[in-house]
Amino acid sequence: MSKLFKIMLVSLSLFLLAGGIALITVLYGTDGGQGSGNAQSIDEVIEQSYKTPEITTDLQDGSFVRIQFQVITDSVKAKKELQKREFQLKNILIKELANMNEKDFQTGLSNLEDAVQLKLNEIMTEGSIKDVYTINKILQ
Repeated sequence: MSKLFKIMLVSLSLFLLAGGIALITVLYGTDGGQGSGNAQSIDEVIEQSYKTPEITTDLQDGSFVRIQFQVITDSVKAKKELQKREFQLKNILIKELANMNEKDFQTGLSNLEDAVQLKLNEIMTEGSIKDVYTINKILQ
């Protein structure tokens, strides 16, 4: 019985050690956890990004806004598709802004960017939207 207990204990220890090594390998991978293998150069980001036209519209409370975005796609094909879908992008922006008041607009730009990204990804077929940046905004 004692010999069987020792074998089980050694086996359990080996399994735990192997599991720990596997977990560390999965979490940190071969790049040391830096994730540098997927990093894009700024030139690639610019090549795959689309600057929207300035859009002027009203908010829910009657205030007027002028806003412009830089939309980052995952490929040049996606950028070209987004350019063709400019009318849908404008429609999404107008609808989202129509539900905001002045306070929401001043404090909720991140929420607006996230909503635009989500809705654009729902209609994209050639790629996806990686990020949306507000590059110009005026509230009157």
